[in-house]
Amino acid sequence: MNKYAQAALETAKLCSQNKQISPRIAWEQVTSHIFGKGTSSQKKGCPRDAFLGLCEEGLVKDIPAGNYCDSSKNKRYALSAIALLKQDSTISNQPPLLLWKRVMKGEQKVHNSQMDVVSALWNSNLLIPTNTAHLLTSPSREEEESN
Repeated sequence: MNKYAQAALETAKLCSQNKQISPRIAWEQVTSHIFGKGTSSQKKGCPRDAFLGLCEEGLVKDIPAGNYCDSSKNKRYALSAIALLKQDSTISNQPPLLLWKRVMKGEQKVHNSQMDVVSALWNSNLLIPTNTAHLLTSPSREEEESN
């Protein structure tokens, strides 16, 4: 498990224990502890926004749906990964990079630990079972705002 997976699990735990803290603030606190405050690893947006995107949709246990995420792209990657895991849960036993390749469907893009976050939450049973199909087809907030 990499440090972003660890951060996702610790952030979910912190939010579960302290209902007053937002997932974004909790992520900042946890990653500051793991990576050091202000470091590039602590500020890295891709794993953070994958986590916050799942929280935003109300898919992480004990975290209410809300407006937490900056990147609809990383949120979509995380939602796509969940849809794939629901189709074939054995993928969760494989390295996160393989899940990333399935999510990307041949598009060449660098994996930035989004799937480490999803896999850790999935394997720890911290995701709420739900139908994610409607989430994958709805327009992103940015697309809605540009219309």
